Amino acid sequence: MAMLLHGARLTTPLLFFLLMFSTAVEIPLSVPQVPTIVRQSHAQVAFPFDEYFQIECEAKGNPEPTFTWTKDGKPFDFSDPRIAVSNSSGSFRILNEGQLAHFQGKYRCFASNTLGVAMSEEMEFIVPNVPKFPKEKIDPLEVEEGDPVVLPCHPPPGLPPLHIYWMNIELEHIEQDERVYMSQAGDLFFAHVEDRDSRSDYCCFAAFPRLRTIVQKMPMKLTVRSLKHANDSSPPSDVGSHANSIKQRKPRLLLPPPDRGRESSITVLQGDTLLLECFAEGLPTPQIEWKKMGGDLPKGRESKENYGKTLKIESVSYHDRGTYRCTATNALGAATHDFHVTVEEPPRWTKRPQSGVYSTGSSGILLCEAEGEPEPTIQWRVNGAPIEKNPFAGDVVSPGEVSFTNLHPNHTAVYQCEASNVHGTILANANIDVVDALPLIQTQDAESYAAVVGSSTFLRCEFFASPEATVSWLREEQMKPLEGGRFETDENGTLHINGTVAEDGGAYSCWVINAKGRAAITASLDVHNATTLRVFPKSPRVPRSHTLELHCESQCDSHLRQSLTLSWSKGGEAFNANGTGDSRVIIDGPTLTISNVSLEDQGVYACSAQTTLDSATAATHVTVLDVPDPPEHLHLSEKHDRSVRLTWEAGDDHNSDIHEFIVEFEGNREEPGQWEELSRVPGAETTVLLPLAPYVTYQFRVIAVNEVGRSLPSQPSEQHETPPMAPDRNPQNIRVQASQPKEMIIRWEPLKSMEQNGPGLEYRVAWKPQGAPVEWEEETVTNHTLRVMTPTVYAPYEVQVQAVNRLGPGPEPQSVVLYSGEDYPDSAPLVRGVDVVNSTLVKVTWSPIPKDRVHGRLKGYQVTWWKSRSLVDGRTHPKQVNTLRFPGQRSSGMVPSLDAFSEFHLTVLAYNAKGAGPESEPFTFQTPEGVPEQPTFLKVIKVDRDTATLSWGLPKRANGNLTGYLLQYQTINDTDEIGDLKDVNITAPLKASWHLSNLSATTKYKFYVRACTARGCGKPVTEESTTLGDGKYAGLYDDMATQGWFIGLMCAVALLTLTLLTVCFVRRNRGGKYSVKEKEDLHPDPEVQSGKDETFGDYSDSDEKPLKGSLPSLNRDALATESADSLVAFGEGGPGPFGEDGSFIGAYAGSKEKGSVESTGSSAATFPLRA
Repeated sequence: MAMLLHGARLTTPLLFFLLMFSTAVEIPLSVPQVPTIVRQSHAQVAFPFDEYFQIECEAKGNPEPTFTWTKDGKPFDFSDPRIAVSNSSGSFRILNEGQLAHFQGKYRCFASNTLGVAMSEEMEFIVPNVPKFPKEKIDPLEVEEGDPVVLPCHPPPGLPPLHIYWMNIELEHIEQDERVYMSQAGDLFFAHVEDRDSRSDYCCFAAFPRLRTIVQKMPMKLTVRSLKHANDSSPPSDVGSHANSIKQRKPRLLLPPPDRGRESSITVLQGDTLLLECFAEGLPTPQIEWKKMGGDLPKGRESKENYGKTLKIESVSYHDRGTYRCTATNALGAATHDFHVTVEEPPRWTKRPQSGVYSTGSSGILLCEAEGEPEPTIQWRVNGAPIEKNPFAGDVVSPGEVSFTNLHPNHTAVYQCEASNVHGTILANANIDVVDALPLIQTQDAESYAAVVGSSTFLRCEFFASPEATVSWLREEQMKPLEGGRFETDENGTLHINGTVAEDGGAYSCWVINAKGRAAITASLDVHNATTLRVFPKSPRVPRSHTLELHCESQCDSHLRQSLTLSWSKGGEAFNANGTGDSRVIIDGPTLTISNVSLEDQGVYACSAQTTLDSATAATHVTVLDVPDPPEHLHLSEKHDRSVRLTWEAGDDHNSDIHEFIVEFEGNREEPGQWEELSRVPGAETTVLLPLAPYVTYQFRVIAVNEVGRSLPSQPSEQHETPPMAPDRNPQNIRVQASQPKEMIIRWEPLKSMEQNGPGLEYRVAWKPQGAPVEWEEETVTNHTLRVMTPTVYAPYEVQVQAVNRLGPGPEPQSVVLYSGEDYPDSAPLVRGVDVVNSTLVKVTWSPIPKDRVHGRLKGYQVTWWKSRSLVDGRTHPKQVNTLRFPGQRSSGMVPSLDAFSEFHLTVLAYNAKGAGPESEPFTFQTPEGVPEQPTFLKVIKVDRDTATLSWGLPKRANGNLTGYLLQYQTINDTDEIGDLKDVNITAPLKASWHLSNLSATTKYKFYVRACTARGCGKPVTEESTTLGDGKYAGLYDDMATQGWFIGLMCAVALLTLTLLTVCFVRRNRGGKYSVKEKEDLHPDPEVQSGKDETFGDYSDSDEKPLKGSLPSLNRDALATESADSLVAFGEGGPGPFGEDGSFIGAYAGSKEKGSVESTGSSAATFPLRA
């Protein structure tokens, strides 16, 4: 027997390897097999408030198992009417109808069929009793003050956990402290009683939460006799002292009880909580200390509770074994107790027997090993009976294993291994199924699979076979099995295709073959393109408070597009598609938008795509930029009178490099809290030598700057004070003001407070006539102005201003030349003449006044003129004065914007800074005739098939004597084609209408009317109209025009047209297109001239040549129109076409394209004429 066992052990590794495949396969229920328990109950408590109690046992097998039960090792009888048995399993119910005590016990389920018997673990059914304190009479307890006392609780037994409370009759907890303690058993201990401990209602309450029950012990009375009355003849202080001296004593342990001696043993299960308690009586109250002999208390798992009286160690392990000592001490001595702690453990599996499927003639081995403290005992069973009573031939049994060889079908059975010690029992069933059968493929035939390129693909071919079978996969068009490379076949028959390619698509077949036969199935594989993603922008850098927008671009196979879903996540945490809870975050399909980003939004953002076949993820790292944190730890060193070194540490740059530091200072010479920039330092440096001004108490702060902006200022540095010194500089911007002749008010920019360098700042002012060999006159002032009177008007003086403080003067001052106050000019220029340039422009020349008559600096000349009368009708005009100033020393100037054919008066005067001098004698001149303005209106008052009657208004300004009118007309249409321009000269100046004949029927015409003088014709006024066509209504025009209904109809049409024009005008102003604009582009007005024949081009006052710029008119006889420039354009006070010297900067009239004309008619437009 020993030799056989030895041989079995030698073959164990080989047998175990040979059986790995079989043991890994689950037997289909269609194959005969022993029972296997799949569900069972464990310990159960019959709580009185439950309606029933379910005891479960379910098993599978073929044939279907039947069930039996044992209770406390004996067959269980199901005849009790309170038991309801399940028809489909071994489970049953016990109805709660009271009197359940006889059901209490340990139950075991057996599932059996013709092949074997499976056995469940024992299940304990607990019927708890209702706990009650016994009725008893508790005698009152009377002790002296200082004595130790123990009030016993002795709670009744009941279902754990148990919670004990000491309270009075009013349900107020008895206060516990270092002197008063409740033990784990529930007894209440007093180290020494005090007078205040006397009471008659000490109650012990025991609570059983699982039973929802609390029971109360009868109240106990404790009376404490005070020792203060022990000797009434003694003073109270002596009595108290005497009593204390009697009752004081060293500690004596009450817990553990004294009968246990100085040491005791404790056993605790591994993983449980160890509780050790010590309590000592004595006076003063003893203090408890704990230690582990020969080691340290486990850190992190130990704690001391109840004022140190309880040592608690959680999750006990074998390392916690040993001796623990508690020591109770007071001023009079100490007492100790040693706890010898042993850690034990219920059984647990180290090698659990495994079920297996075997074929005839094979061999096997079952291993069963368990650990525990004490060491578990191993017992083998077969089909629920001890193995010794039902051995199989060939079985070799030892405590840790069972081996067998040359198996045959009758060897099919259920082996049980049970490991037990004093702390519990564990059970394992191992099925030995001896089966010989054809391969049974469990995967459905003709399965269709789909995969994406690059993925791992699995084609299933799950099977059961005994004896052992081989599996091979083939492509439909190939006869060679798929092996090696990208193809792997798992033990369960699954084909694994690594790195799937498009060519892998097609039909496959799986063949399973063993010694009993073969079986096969087919499968098909469709391969699609893999889903790809791209997130952009890549690694964006976003300033804080800006908006982040990420886009996820996906490419997906067309067959998978419908199932494609996109999602976003940050740092692995997905955003909720229905809302992120953050209103700043918006997910719109492939776009993620985060507004008002903060530093917390920085991180890795990932876009994930999910289809029915694959998934893809693309990520980008978002960097949030912010202004730097303020610099820190400012320090001053190298302190000198005019400099100091400032050093600091840079704060967090928040993902954007600091490129510059700004150093600011606050000085006591400025307003408090006013900081000024002192220096800028490159971002790579954190120190700078600062220049300082004297007589200032400085504080400095630093601001960091990156591409986002400036940080908050740092905390101010320590103060640094510089000593006073004489000024380093003198005032600047020395100037003079004068309101009276011969007066000089000298002014300068005062030194700033930081420039004064010391106390007592003053200004020393010195002056003398320029170039005169005389002494300097001098005066010292504290403000920044000084008034000086000189003997002459507008005389040059040298002036110096020097800063002085109590420590001395500043540097040697520089001299500036200033002039004394001016007086008015006392001479008038002489007008030499007025040259007429055209009908609206003249050139005035005069003789300048002598320099000594200016009495100051000459600023220029002023020309004043006014119109006296019109030469058209001879009427005089009220005097309306116009002025124009010509800066500088000059003797001529151009006077524009005059009325044509009028008489004017003109004067000239000189002016300086003080004011204007006397005017010259008035000079009279006249302007020649000009061309008229356009007629005020043009209307077609009557039109017929070949005639039209026109009416117009007189020009607002004739600019001369009217000689007549020029009427022009031409045909127009909706194309670029226009007809020749025809002229009609009307020589009657008072005639304001004209009848045209010989026009074409149904033709659109454009009409132009210009007013003319001897100088030429002016701008045209235009109108368009269409002649009537041939027909029966053509001759009715005269009659219809006189009918009231026709006039009303025309008014309505006119009102509607006006409304439409208004709407179109509004749309055009809003940027819309307007068809009239297109019409005007096609048919613009022909111009008689591009500009006025009397306007002038660029010239200066010194250029007296005739002006140019006129253009030929349509009738080639009309002259250029008059200028209509305003006076403002020539004045000194506003911008205009004149330079500072009075000359023209540009052309006097706006330039026009050659061959164009301006018109203000109702259909006015500008267009180039056709030749």
